[in-house]
Amino acid sequence: MSRLQQVFKAQKTSGKKLFSAFVTAGFPDLKATPELVWTLESAGADLVEIGIPFSDALADGPTIQKASQIALQNGVSLNTVLDQVHKVRQRSEVPIVLMGYLSPILKYGLNKFMKDARSAGADGLIIPDLIPEEWLRLGPSVENTLGINFLIAPNTPLQRIEMIDQMTSDFIYCVSVTGVTGARSELPSGLRSFLDSVNGHLNHPYLVGFGISTPEQAKQIAQHSHGVIVGSAIIKLIEKHQQKDEMLDAVRKLVCELKTALEGV
Repeated sequence: MSRLQQVFKAQKTSGKKLFSAFVTAGFPDLKATPELVWTLESAGADLVEIGIPFSDALADGPTIQKASQIALQNGVSLNTVLDQVHKVRQRSEVPIVLMGYLSPILKYGLNKFMKDARSAGADGLIIPDLIPEEWLRLGPSVENTLGINFLIAPNTPLQRIEMIDQMTSDFIYCVSVTGVTGARSELPSGLRSFLDSVNGHLNHPYLVGFGISTPEQAKQIAQHSHGVIVGSAIIKLIEKHQQKDEMLDAVRKLVCELKTALEGV
C-alpha cells in the first residue's frame, strides 16, 4: 500500500478532512523545493503536490504560470524534479503527487518516467491534459508503477464522471471552476450543489482545488468533499517574501490556518 493509499484509508476511517498543498518545483530557486515540502508537512499538509514546470500550462492561472516560467529559467527539468523528490524522501514520508503536462512526460518516455518517479519516491501522478480516452490508448503499454489520478469539473457530464471514477487510481481532483487555477475572493456559485451531486456517484475520495485561498473557503468546501487543495495562495506567499526564513514562516502560518479550519468539519 502506497503512502497515498494509506492517507486515504485513514481518512475513510477517521472522517477527517484532508489538506493538500501545491508547490512548483524549482520555484523560487532550484534548492527551495525540498525545504518547502518539509515545511508544508510540518505545518499539517496530508499530501503535497509538486508541479512540474511547463511553458504551455493551459490549466494554470497567471500565478502558477509565472512560477513555472521562473522555474524553467532556473533550469528545472524532469530530472531535476525527480532529484528533488528523492531529496525530500531523505527526511519525509509525506505522500507526493507529481502534477505535470503530457508533452514533457512523453518526451522523457512515459514508461521510464513512471518507473523513475516511483523510484524517486513519488506516490501518484496528475496530468491535467490527459483525457481518459488517451489513457485507454496509452495505458496498456505502460507498467503502472505510479497511479494516474484524473480531474472532473462542474461541466463534466455525470456519465463521464462515473467513467473517470473507474479509471482513476487513488482520488479525484475536483476542479471548482470551469477555468484556470488562481486564488479567488469568492467561491463559484453552484459549486456546493455540484459537489453534492457527484458525491453519490464516486467510489473514490475527491479533493477540491482551483481558487481556494482562505481558511473560510477551505472550511466551506470541506463540508462537501473529502478535502481541499491549495496552490496559488501558497505560490503568492513564496513570491512575496524574498528572505527564505520569512517565506517559510509565512507558508507555515497559512497552512496551519487552513489545516485548523478543516478540523471538526
